[in-house]
Amino acid sequence: MMEDGHTMHITIQRGRSLPQLNRCSTCCDMYHCPFCCSTLFRPQRFSKVRSHLDSHFNRAVVHQGYTIHRCGLKCRPKWHYHCIYCRSMLSRKPDFIKHLFLCNKKHLPPTTTIPGPTTTIPAPTTTISAPITAQTVLLQRVLLKPVVQKECPICKVLMNTRNLKRHIERKHTGKHQDIIATSHLQSECIDPENGVYTVHKSFLGTSVPLHVQNKIWGQNQRVSCESAECQETMELAWQSGFKAYQCIHLKSVPYCTSYASSPVLLEETLCEMVSSQWFGEDEKKMCLDLQSLAEQNSLPLSVHSKVGTPETKKYLSVFEPTVSDYSRLGRVMVSFDTEKDSWDCSCAETKTSCLHKCIAKWHLFQTHHELLGKVRSTEEVEWPSPSSTMDKDSHDEVGVDDNQYPPKHEETMKGMVQYLLKNKKLPAVLPEQFRLPSIETHYPKHLIPEEMMCQHCPQHVPLSDPVLITNKAKILTNSHIVEDVSTYCKSCHQCGTFYRYQEWKDGLHNFNDRILLDLPLCLTIRNMLQVHTAVSRVVEYLELTTGVQYPPADTVLHGYLHFEALTGHEYEYSCVTCGDHPPVVIMGLHKGDFQLSVSDLPQPPEDFSGEVHVELFWETLSMERIGQGFVSSHQSNPFAVSPTFHFWAPWIGRNTRRTNCVLNTEFQKVCPPKQAEVCEITVTEDQLREELCKQKVQVVHELCRECGLDSSGSHTDLLLRLSNEMKSRQTYDKVFQKIWAASGGWAVITCPCGVVYSIKGNIRAESPRDFADILLSWTHMPNIVIYDFACELATHTNLREPERSPFSPFEGQLRASSTDTISRAETGNLKVSLPWLNSTKPVPDCDGHPVTGSAEHYALYDRFHEDQTKDPRDALRKLSLVRQLAGKVSSQIVTQLFAKMRKNNYFLNMASPSTRLFLMRNIIHHYNTHRNKQQLDTMEKSFKPDVVMDVYKQTVLENFRPTLI
Repeated sequence: MMEDGHTMHITIQRGRSLPQLNRCSTCCDMYHCPFCCSTLFRPQRFSKVRSHLDSHFNRAVVHQGYTIHRCGLKCRPKWHYHCIYCRSMLSRKPDFIKHLFLCNKKHLPPTTTIPGPTTTIPAPTTTISAPITAQTVLLQRVLLKPVVQKECPICKVLMNTRNLKRHIERKHTGKHQDIIATSHLQSECIDPENGVYTVHKSFLGTSVPLHVQNKIWGQNQRVSCESAECQETMELAWQSGFKAYQCIHLKSVPYCTSYASSPVLLEETLCEMVSSQWFGEDEKKMCLDLQSLAEQNSLPLSVHSKVGTPETKKYLSVFEPTVSDYSRLGRVMVSFDTEKDSWDCSCAETKTSCLHKCIAKWHLFQTHHELLGKVRSTEEVEWPSPSSTMDKDSHDEVGVDDNQYPPKHEETMKGMVQYLLKNKKLPAVLPEQFRLPSIETHYPKHLIPEEMMCQHCPQHVPLSDPVLITNKAKILTNSHIVEDVSTYCKSCHQCGTFYRYQEWKDGLHNFNDRILLDLPLCLTIRNMLQVHTAVSRVVEYLELTTGVQYPPADTVLHGYLHFEALTGHEYEYSCVTCGDHPPVVIMGLHKGDFQLSVSDLPQPPEDFSGEVHVELFWETLSMERIGQGFVSSHQSNPFAVSPTFHFWAPWIGRNTRRTNCVLNTEFQKVCPPKQAEVCEITVTEDQLREELCKQKVQVVHELCRECGLDSSGSHTDLLLRLSNEMKSRQTYDKVFQKIWAASGGWAVITCPCGVVYSIKGNIRAESPRDFADILLSWTHMPNIVIYDFACELATHTNLREPERSPFSPFEGQLRASSTDTISRAETGNLKVSLPWLNSTKPVPDCDGHPVTGSAEHYALYDRFHEDQTKDPRDALRKLSLVRQLAGKVSSQIVTQLFAKMRKNNYFLNMASPSTRLFLMRNIIHHYNTHRNKQQLDTMEKSFKPDVVMDVYKQTVLENFRPTLI
């Protein structure tokens, strides 16, 4: 508190502490700056407000261990500072510092700690009431005296009476304030030999530095200011006999304490810029000539001055031998805006290049290379280099000598695709600045590959100069299309490999050198797919919103898939709660149709064992997506993947699968099954009837006609006719072929949390074989498997591996089959306890599961399907018999997942099989990531920061780590 008992203002904080930020609950759901009213800084996201608060420190005053921030609240009309000792408010920082010095002598330093911040920041008022009564409470301060305010007679601004005189002097008179040690313009010496300085142009607002010369020694003495207004004033004073007159810029020079050095700019740096197409050989020669001339006259060629505002701009003073209206002192000021990536020089227009800008780029390229992009700046190139010129009649395409881009030779194209896949991947989580769309983002118009040497040749073979591919490329964004973009390629003369622009750090993704997507648009498409919106609908929405015609939806889709193929997803397919090896899994089939004829598939090679290299297969799918960026259509893509029995693999997370070779024995579905399997894999009438009810009316109508039934009537009438007729074997077979065996669909395995562990795109109709392939490819088979055809799965899996019988004991049943156990199970009197589901066995079994320690494996029905079986023994496979699982695990998780995925069928079923497979894995991956994040957030709310991952990628508390098995 202050000496008189008043609470300190919120802008006065101890050290570098800041008030706690809380989401607004009165006027919005964003965050307010506690030091500014909403008219000066509108509410933003938390990260934006934190960055804004950091900028407050630039203008803050540090005194007696306290940081006094500039206040923008409605305490008074303009920015001001609050005194730490009294109730004074001052606008100017120098005046405030002087006031603190005097006020400190009258009061003791404060000793009371700063009170904690309030939970919400009150919304500021839009009008100022005058006078303010003594009872008014304003932002944690109580005014004991009324504030008398008056209106400025000139600008009509309302302010305190005591400030009116100073306001008129500052704003409405030409009188300049005195230049003294505590009040002067910031300056910096850039040429000590000739007395040249850079000085702030003014006290207020954005200040571009000016050149002044104050040389009062040796020969060629000169005192001059670059400002035309100052020069005219000084000439008038000198003509009037006032020889000692100086402008405020020259008066500030004696208080200069900063000296800038001029680095020696290297020719090697200039050569690198030329090879990178920043400018051509002509500009390089002109830069070197100007450097030589500056050295002959002992003058600095380029000096980086720290004088000038805002901080986002870099100012460089460049030598200019010719005196003109923009270089009165033989120097020109060049500015570079680091936010807009734009250059400005007083000798040229904003988007026109000049020699001074080239020198400034040379300087920053050598000293601050991180500030410059990988391509040329946004201004138009005035002197195009020979390698980038083209005939005006050829608007779009340019040949590269006798070669062609993109190359037609399959091996050359394969090398390019593999290079992109290995070296040009995007991070799985993009930086924040690339995640949200912004209409203020400016993209470069010349996109040049950054490679300088061939990455394939064993020697360091330099690449060719950039060659124009097209100058009609388009950048697609959420709000508009950037047109007339130039893309370039480079080539190796030794191996013939081409290199194209593929740099994600510029916020762009290059699809086919003619269509580029900005990263926010790619993320928008990704999120729209998560809410079951096809890319074609996204394109239609963008066209309606922007009024601009976008490329065809198929092109945008291929561009997005190209982006996902080059994104470094791990595709872990693992749950943070269950770990890499879940002890309980739920399996199901998601119906879908491949657009292909199974009868046209070739038979696998005779030596095919049923194993497919999973990494090779999915990498080939990614290469197909990347290769699409080099060809005109899918048919001409040499990397296109067609479904075959011997090269079609499921996806299993790398920590869950046993090896990179996984099983896919669908080709054996063509062969007659073993006699022991025939009786086990028959689909019952009830199961087929259940699937029939899910079909659309058109499908049921067609089935009725094929079966010779009346196809008129309601949907229910048709279902009743088919159900009654299915007792006939002939009708049953027709319905089975139409409904169940129409397509393979998706075999999916999830944990009880709903996270997908494995998916398999079936070519032929579902059977227990598909799930057995996946389970036998896992490192550790789950202890509990829940499946609609549990008995069939256990029988099929044990027949495939009779030596070890994966489902045991009791062939995957909970108890041995007997009349007594079956009867007790049917009546609900049988209960089975599996305590290792809750706590690991103290002494694990041989080959036991790493989480439970048990080597027992059971195949069970969930409660929705356990009553649909006709075999009495299946009563011993009821999930409800297990005490540890009853009421805790349900297949509804899978049902809900499939209900979501069915919303994607309208666009997935129209895609080619390989596109559908790639897109499905990607959609499921983002679904898993979202569910895992939800679970982690819930855990961290209760246990943060004690939640960690164990060796099996399972969340545990840090102080409790289970013993590894």
